Formats: sequence, C-alpha cells, structure tokens
Amino acid sequence: AVLTLRPHFYPQSTLLLDAKGFDIKTVQLVGEKGDKTLTYKYDKAQLSITLDRAYTREQTYQVRINYVAKPNELPQGGSAAITSDKGLYFINPLGQERNKPRQIWTQGETQSNSCWFPTIDHPNQRMTQEISMTVDNQYKTLSNGLLVASRKNADGTRTDTWRQSLAAAPYLTMMAVGDFAVVSDTWHGKAVDYYVEPRYKNTAKAVFGNTPEMLEFYSKRLGLDFPWEKYAQIAVRDYVSGAMENTTATVHGNTIQATSRELLDTQYEGSESTIAHELFHHWFGDYVTCESWSNLPLNESFANYSQYLWAEHKYGPDQAGLVQQHDLAAYLEEANDKREPLIRYRYQNREDMFDRHSYEKGGRVLHMLRKHVGDDAFFAALNHYLTKNKYTAVEISKLREAFEETTGEDLMWFFDQWFMQRGHPELKITHSYSNGQLLLRVRQMQDTLFQPIYRLPVTVTIWQKDKANDHRITITKTDETFSFLAADRPSLVKFDSEAQLLGEIDEERSSEELVFQFYHARNYLQRAEPLELLHNKAADAGVSGMYRNALQDNFYAIRRSALDHLRAYRGSAPTAVRSEIQHFATADPSSAVRAQAITTLASFSSENFSTVYQAGLRDSSYLVEAAAVAAIAKAPTPASFQQVVAMENTNSSALLVAIAECYAKAGTMEQYPWFLRRLPDVNDLDLYAYLQSFGAFMVQMPVIEREKGVKTLETLARTHPQYYVRLGAYKGLLTLVPSNPALKETLRDIRDNEKDERLKAYYGLI
Repeated sequence: AVLTLRPHFYPQSTLLLDAKGFDIKTVQLVGEKGDKTLTYKYDKAQLSITLDRAYTREQTYQVRINYVAKPNELPQGGSAAITSDKGLYFINPLGQERNKPRQIWTQGETQSNSCWFPTIDHPNQRMTQEISMTVDNQYKTLSNGLLVASRKNADGTRTDTWRQSLAAAPYLTMMAVGDFAVVSDTWHGKAVDYYVEPRYKNTAKAVFGNTPEMLEFYSKRLGLDFPWEKYAQIAVRDYVSGAMENTTATVHGNTIQATSRELLDTQYEGSESTIAHELFHHWFGDYVTCESWSNLPLNESFANYSQYLWAEHKYGPDQAGLVQQHDLAAYLEEANDKREPLIRYRYQNREDMFDRHSYEKGGRVLHMLRKHVGDDAFFAALNHYLTKNKYTAVEISKLREAFEETTGEDLMWFFDQWFMQRGHPELKITHSYSNGQLLLRVRQMQDTLFQPIYRLPVTVTIWQKDKANDHRITITKTDETFSFLAADRPSLVKFDSEAQLLGEIDEERSSEELVFQFYHARNYLQRAEPLELLHNKAADAGVSGMYRNALQDNFYAIRRSALDHLRAYRGSAPTAVRSEIQHFATADPSSAVRAQAITTLASFSSENFSTVYQAGLRDSSYLVEAAAVAAIAKAPTPASFQQVVAMENTNSSALLVAIAECYAKAGTMEQYPWFLRRLPDVNDLDLYAYLQSFGAFMVQMPVIEREKGVKTLETLARTHPQYYVRLGAYKGLLTLVPSNPALKETLRDIRDNEKDERLKAYYGLI
C-alpha cells in the first residue's frame, strides 16, 4: 500500500496508522531518488512510523507499506447492525459449499477497513484512492470510482484498477470479486450498474430498476445532482449487514436478489426502501459525513427519512404513512429499554450508535422539522447544508445553522429537545364540551427528571358533523388547557391530526368517535388507528361494520389490518363475514392480504376451510402458499399432509420454513432426512426459525436416532458466522433437553465458548 499524506496543521515527524492484525514486512518513505526504510513500532492494532524529518501542513509525503492482512485471525466482534468487524471476507474460498459461489467482499463501517489496508480509520478523514485487484479471468471486480484499467496477465489472470478521484471517508472504501452478471442502466450519462449472481440477471432490473428515477428525484428534491462518478449496486453472499453505502458502490446482502415468482411478494418496506436508503447516503453520509460516530444520525436519520420521501413520491401518502407507522413502532419498542439522546458522546461501544434511535427516531424527528418549517424551507436548508459542507465531516451544529440561516428562525429549542436530549413526549389528551366551549387538556406525563418538557407545535382538528376545522397550538408546559369555540358538541376532536409527532399519545375517545374518525380520516394513520384500538370490540355492530368497510379500502395495509383484527370474529353476520374473508383469501390482488385472510380463517378452529387452503397451495405467491401450509398444520388430514409433502422440493426459503413448522407439528420419521437435505437451501435469516422447527421435530424421535441432527445443530450453534443462526440452533437443541438431559452439558459448553456479547446476554436470559 502506498499512502500519500499531509499534516493537518501541526508539523509532524511521526505517522500513526490503524492497521489491525497485519504481518508488516517493510515500511519505506517513497522518494524521487529511491525509497528509504523507516523505523516503526507495531502493536497489531496501530502502526507508529518515525518519519525522516518533520513535515509541515504544506508538504505531502508518501509511505509504502509491504504487509500481509490476516482478517480471519482477528478476534470476533460486531453488533446487531453489523454482525462482524473483520473487514475482508472470503466466501466459500475452496469451493466446497454446495450452492454457494466463491466471492470476496469487504465491509468497512465502522472502523474495519483497517483490517485489510493501513489508514487513519476515522469518519473525519477523507481520501482519494486507487485499488488494483488481480483475479482469475472469469471473475468480475468492483470498487469505488471508475474502472480505469484492465490488463490480462501472462498467467491467465487479470488485473483491474479502480480509481476514485473524489475524496470520501476511509470506511466507505470497498472491493468485491466474484462471478457476477452486470446489468447496466444509466442516468445523465453516468453508469448505473447492478451486479447479481448470473441466475438473477433477468430480474435485476425488476429489483433495482427504479434507481435512475430515484437519482433524478433526490437530485431535484435536494437541488444538487448526484455528485459521484458512477453508481453501482452489488449483491453478495453471507453479508454481515443489511446494506452499505460505499461511495459509488453499494453492497447488499444476497436476499435482495429475487426470482420472478419471489418478486410477487415484494413489499416496499423490503428491498426498494433499502435501495432508496443506501442511495440517499451518497448525499448524507458520503458527500457530507458525520464527524464522529456520536453524530451518526447525520448519516442514518437522513437515510431513514429518504425511505419516507421516496414512498411519498412514488406510491403516495398511504405508503408513506405506513413507513411512518413502522418507524414509530420500531423506535418505541426499543425505547421500552433504552432512551438515549440522538447525538450522544458517551457510549460503551461505537456500534451502539447503530440503533433505532439513530435510524427510526431520527427519521421521524426530521419529518417533524419539515412540518415545522415547511417544505420549501426544509429542502432549501438541506441544499444549503450540503453545498456549504460538501466533502467534509460535520457535527449536528452545522445542520442547525443551515436551517437557521435559511429560515431566519432560532431553532436551538428544536435541536436541543430532539437531538441532544433523551426520550420522547408521553401525552395524555382529554377534552370536554359545555356551553359552546370545547376545552382540550394536554398533559406531558414523561419523567421530566431525565427527559425534557417539550415544546410541541401541533394541529388539532375539531369535527362538527362533516365539517372539520384545524387549529394550530403550541404546547410548552406539563399541563395545559386550550379553549375553542364550538357551536355544537364535536363529533370528533383529533389531536395531532397530521400524525407528525414522535411520542406516545393517550387520547381519550369513545368507540363512536373512533368509528367516526375512520370514516372521516384524511390519511392512512387516521384510518389505521381505529382498527388497532377497537380490536377488542369487533363484535359491536358499529365496529364490525367499520372492519367490513375497511376490507374495501384501496390500500392493502388497511385491508390486511382489518383481516388481522377479524381473527376469531364473534360479531354479527358471522356467515357473511367468513364468506368475505374467504373471498379475500383467493381474490385480493395483494399476496400479503391473501396470506392474512388464510391466517384469519385458520383462527376459526372448529370450522373447515380446506377448499380455501387447497387454493392457497396452488397460489402464485410463496407467501400465500406458506400461510396455507401453516393453516393446514393446525389440523392436517392425510390428504392435506401429502399435499404439503409434495411441496418439499420448493426453491423458496420462506416456504421451506413453513413446511418445517408443519413437520414439527405433524411430521413423522420419514421427514428427518428432508430437514438435513434442505438445510443448505435455507437463507440465513430463515435458518433461525428453521433450526428451531428441526429441534421441535426431533422431540418425537428416539434419542438414538437423532445423532446426526443433534450434531448438525451443535455445529451450527458453535461455528455459524451469523449470531442469530447460532441462537436458532441453540434454541433447537434446548427443546431436546427434557428428553436428552445430556445436552445440558453441551449447551453449557456452547455458552462458555461464545464470544459474541449479544448472544451471551441472550443465553443468560434463556
């Protein structure tokens, strides 16, 4: 490696580089008259090089380091977001794993690229780069920037050289090698390429094909064209994260690839939102980078919010509202056990920053900021922030300054309560009406010893019959009452009617008011809320009518939610309701709705819907087939069980999981070889459930017959690279302990030898 460096400010006679686990051969200063050997100290983590003299900030110098990187010998680390931190990965290097290609790829975030090249591995650094890879001629290569040279060698190999001339942070460097098909697109003359396994070549554009339109949309929305040389996306095996925004070359896990049939079940929340997320990082994260991991929300909150922006633009407000709903639920679930400031300078491990605060909470905070300043000011401020800070690393104050300089408004209050302090508002909302006056009481119930008293600008909508009046109020105290004139008793008082607040809102409303809200809703969240809050009252005539009306909604998520809440329905017109559910199980255009309808029918345990389940087994959707298998597993007949057996050779990983669950409940010894044979065909995410079903299946077997299966689970629990697969295998073994107490010692040994802190914590809970 040859590094070109310049001191930041002070004269420098020593160079300190991050270099983890290397064998250092030589360190030399590159000079016009020849290289000069330099002395150094190396502790297997950092390389301290004594330069030949002191260099000033006006002087550059070059250092050549000859080394061997040994990432596989590094101690194992990682987090929930990025499950390993060794930087460089060799996938099936000897070609011994069935159905898995040979690949090389890297993952640099947070500070793992220094596991394979020496650098100053911090997000506040920036560098240009040139990487050469020598590979067997049949393999494709990918790295940052442009392919500037490709040379065939005498030994049959090929050397590709990639150069990125625009500076980016070291953690954004990548390389990948493998047998990929390259499907090409373009945007404004720039290459837009998709690297996939050859068998997915014909569906690559169905997965990634919105990328040029996203580039156009984000460029126009931000008033700043995509600033990099090209944009490529690549799908790799055994990936250790969800996806990674390496500059000009995003890496995805292999599950983003899909066959034509698998694409039938694709939801926006899956691959497309991830594609949008990683692309938006090329403005927020790559072009302007967080100065430290403490400021990670400057990268991730924006990327999270881009998923909302694309949904809103491409699919409309209902889909955007669903994104909001999922994000709020994800954050609040984490907030039950963890409440930290978005910008936090104290943490046990920098990986702790990759949580639902930095992502989902941050995205919702940006939405509130947009609602507060208005669309024009919001996007003008983002343009100002990006252009003023391009190719630099920033802290949160730079974002606040950009908004204040754009709007002329002091926004310290907003940034302080939402970015710098922990928690969220917990509101109790009540109202009363008397003598033409409506009183709305708002109480902030959060513990204000550890969380702020929030300033909350919010819209309240008062419905009088079919007429709605919006009122803008600002909450600043723990207990406030607002007064409104109203000629008649309101049909509905809706607090935060725009559904923009991040928080927990306990809003007093009767069943009648909630039903009124559903029929007069202005957005997805106003329609979805009554369905959730009234699920225990589905037998009431008015509520039952609301759910049946929701089945006709144009948005699939409302229909799916209504079906979910009609499980075990005991209200009026039971025959008609069941008939409607059967219709949706076979006729709804959304596979998610058809699958939910089958699941709902299966909740009526004393009734026979076998004809619907049979139709489900023939559905074009794997998701629907899996729901039908799960329904059949609750009360299988010999005929229906054989129909499940006939599906054993499916190529769908999700369907294999459903079959495994069915066999765990109703299988016989005949299915034992199937579990072992199909195990390599289940993707890592699905293995967690598959292995637990395998353990449950073996409970029915004589202990002496389980040896191979138990050994398989033990090996996976000890050695699989993904921690959640190891956990699934461990749980599978745990189910066998009552019938095989000797496994207690095996499980104890697995626990004692586990290095992953997350798993050790899980094992302690189990």
